[in-house]
Amino acid sequence: MKGVILAGGLGTRLFPLTKITNKHLLPIYDLPMIYYPIQTLVNAGIDDIMIVTGGRNSGDFLRLLGNGSEFGLKHLNYAYQEGEGGIAAALSLAEHWAAGDSIVVVLGDNLIEGNICQAVTNFREQDGGAKILLKEVPDPERFGVATLSGDRVTKIVEKPAQPETNLAVIGIYMYDGTVWDIIGGLEPSKRGEMEITDVNNHFIADGTMTFEVLDGWWTDAGTFESLHRASNMVADGGANKVGD
Repeated sequence: MKGVILAGGLGTRLFPLTKITNKHLLPIYDLPMIYYPIQTLVNAGIDDIMIVTGGRNSGDFLRLLGNGSEFGLKHLNYAYQEGEGGIAAALSLAEHWAAGDSIVVVLGDNLIEGNICQAVTNFREQDGGAKILLKEVPDPERFGVATLSGDRVTKIVEKPAQPETNLAVIGIYMYDGTVWDIIGGLEPSKRGEMEITDVNNHFIADGTMTFEVLDGWWTDAGTFESLHRASNMVADGGANKVGD
């Protein structure tokens, strides 16, 4: 199983900070943001990792991370995204490298208190398909929101004005090798992007999507408010750090 961290985009909600650097290189308490998703994958036993980034500051990732030795890795893989196009479009850049293996995808601005070890183990044992992680949040309208029926996900709605539940789809996804065919068949959404929610809804329609609710806290760090919250959470209780 391989890991993909998506760390591109313009980070416009964090201007002017992101005029001079990539959002995922901003500090979360005492470490750059990108350290946390890397450690999440490493803690789950995934040591073959690709970072997808882009923009003027993409070279800073190589200067900061090198070959990943600080995380106990032998090497890190990098892919460059031209412009934008949505999460699914960024993920498509990892297709050749993934070579049909199952993947765990982590959005680069996602931080968790605990780990995803059990979820990854459970996904390895399931018969293909996909798995998403969910978390109850007070502001589900900011996220993709999952509706459940028993132990099944019935649909995901992206940023709904009137959410049916408070279960946010956090930025950690697990897919088998069929994900590339699904991405290849996507049409851009109304905002002109290839949406990861559309990918997930394909697996839901096929009946091959499973889910787990994440233990411990979770936050993204894509706005000034969530960036501040993430730093406070790490300072108060810690997230996965290098060497943990």
